[in-house]
Amino acid sequence: MFIGEFHHTLDEKSRLSVPVKFRSALAEGAVVTRGLDSSLFLYPKEEWSKLAAKLAALPLGQADTRAFARLMLAGAMEVQLDKAGRIVIPEYLRAYAGLAKNVAVTGLFDRIEIWDEGKWRAYAAQTEKDSTDIAERLGSIV
Repeated sequence: MFIGEFHHTLDEKSRLSVPVKFRSALAEGAVVTRGLDSSLFLYPKEEWSKLAAKLAALPLGQADTRAFARLMLAGAMEVQLDKAGRIVIPEYLRAYAGLAKNVAVTGLFDRIEIWDEGKWRAYAAQTEKDSTDIAERLGSIV
């Protein structure tokens, strides 16, 4: 399970240090892909396989499902942790998420999200501001 918020930097070789508490879940490999809200999603291979199967099963006759499957599947790249616990973020994914140097790494139960730190701070601030309204729309989840 991934939870928490961490702040790291991309080095000159586009390597991102994965938080220590997340590394064991990614030891067998991982997949990084385009996420939502200008973020990247990082999944352990097992979780990625489950999601990829669901995406592949979406109806091809619907433009929205084709587009979403393409976003996630065509953008995916397998990554391995190096001995220092880092992964390389490919250039096309860095460009998609607007990653430069400072990044936020957030744990969201079954996946990790990777954000440009400035975008994350703006998104989190707006979500915190709207949290009561969001909770009311969701109903009795909490």
